[in-house]
Amino acid sequence: MQRIVINLNQKEDHKIAFNEEQYHYIFRVLRLKIDDNLIAMDGIGHAWLLQIKEDYGLVVKEIINDSELSFDVTLLIALPKGNGFDDIVRCCTELGVKTIIPVESERSLLKPSANKLQRWRKIAQEAAEQSERLIVPQILEPVKFPDLFHQEKSPLLNLLNATINGYNCYICLARGDRENFLQALEKGAKNIIIATGPEGGWTEKEVELAIKNNFTPVSLGKRVLRAITAPICAMSVISTVDN
Repeated sequence: MQRIVINLNQKEDHKIAFNEEQYHYIFRVLRLKIDDNLIAMDGIGHAWLLQIKEDYGLVVKEIINDSELSFDVTLLIALPKGNGFDDIVRCCTELGVKTIIPVESERSLLKPSANKLQRWRKIAQEAAEQSERLIVPQILEPVKFPDLFHQEKSPLLNLLNATINGYNCYICLARGDRENFLQALEKGAKNIIIATGPEGGWTEKEVELAIKNNFTPVSLGKRVLRAITAPICAMSVISTVDN
């Protein structure tokens, strides 16, 4: 069944009003008709089965499912070159990520514009709809790696401070004798923050800064993964542990 993402201010009692874009999508793109059914989701954990009317949907019932991971996952992703971040957002949304923070590392080549950020958020919304999630991941403004640990600039510290249960924090390294990420999770997975590097990997200075701020170095296996592959691999491991 087709899904759309709404803002909560569109819902009033048992009606959800469609905005102009949604109206076009429902009647012109999907070619649905009056009294057909549709699922609306607010992107933060709620969804409703609707019966389509003229310019609104009548709520038939609330939908409850368990498609989300049992703990929150935040990805700190060093920006890869080209359009690779599009694929990362799409795949990691399907795999259950809650928050994505694009990171400008010393070796990052991409300097994203505001248009890129809006595109990534749109991709996350579409991927959440496709994968039948109830939550659309947050994609935050890109941040320079050292600023992640700067008290006044860091979205990461804001996240940590706002969470009662705390996080296990990891940084993925391609080389060296590191504990395997799967083995680390099997010790007891809870809310997770995991950082994956750019082409060429994290610099020694960046690794030292992460470790100083309570990040545990881990390995994603014996092979060196591309910057696009690593976060998807990490999310796949997490999804397996949560099954």
